[in-house]
Amino acid sequence: MKVLVTGASGFLGSHVAERLKKRGDDVRVLVRKSSNKKFLDTLGVEYAYGAIEDAAAVEEAVKGVEAIVHSAGIVKARTEDEFFATNVQGTRNILEAARKEAPGLRRFVHVSSLEASGPSADGRPVSASQEAPCTAYGRSKLLAEKACLDFKDGLPVTILRPTAIYGPRDVEILEAFRSVKRRVLPITGDGSVKYTFIYGPDCAEACIKAISADVPSGSTYFVADGDVWTQKDMMQTMEQAFGTRALFRQGIPFGVVKAAAFFVEAYGKAANKPVMLTREKAAMLEKHFVCDPAETKKALGWEPE
Repeated sequence: MKVLVTGASGFLGSHVAERLKKRGDDVRVLVRKSSNKKFLDTLGVEYAYGAIEDAAAVEEAVKGVEAIVHSAGIVKARTEDEFFATNVQGTRNILEAARKEAPGLRRFVHVSSLEASGPSADGRPVSASQEAPCTAYGRSKLLAEKACLDFKDGLPVTILRPTAIYGPRDVEILEAFRSVKRRVLPITGDGSVKYTFIYGPDCAEACIKAISADVPSGSTYFVADGDVWTQKDMMQTMEQAFGTRALFRQGIPFGVVKAAAFFVEAYGKAANKPVMLTREKAAMLEKHFVCDPAETKKALGWEPE
């Protein structure tokens, strides 16, 4: 099968491309010429150059493909409009190109995020019908999902909402591991906020399973490993893995995190640079993000390893 993967120079997309190649598929990746292609070069993928914001480049990229795994997107931006330009309009560009240039497409797999659902009010898994994003990123991912649903009658679309993803080639959650290794626990508040997680290669496998799964177009599934962690338990498990004990164990008060976010956000605006820690992100740290993958396992025939 010939599969187009967007976002393949990034974390999750690189795992999708890798696993597709290992199972014998022809893989085309849409990347910018400036992207880091060092790992992709080892896979022997076909390159299509351009950005998802470039409708003409996207049209060329989708020609002749039998499936698309769309994992490209941005997780930080200078403005909400930048999130929408890439995550929403970029997704719409690919959908429109697929409808025009790949009429026999087997499946369009759209990688969204648990942030499109929003937080859990009580620490229990949220419903797939919940639409309560609390950040600009989450709002852009929800609107991208709605763009997919606009095309579901003409294209076979499956939407995946992964929880937080960790593993090889990740650079975000990696910082938590580095902190614990330095014997500092990066805990906020009392560490009781709950999360779910998914290992990068397992998430990639869910994307691949979604290509062939016979499910109704427009279906939405959570991707998580099934375990629920408090932040404190997660950090202490990292300690055990490193065989060390942190010297600094006191949680950082949420008020301090919010104050820091104010100054980080101000710096970003002054320097005209996107930053990860915004006031919305700081407020998000007080909320539970929990989902249940039971329906995903059943529908896609998928099991995290």
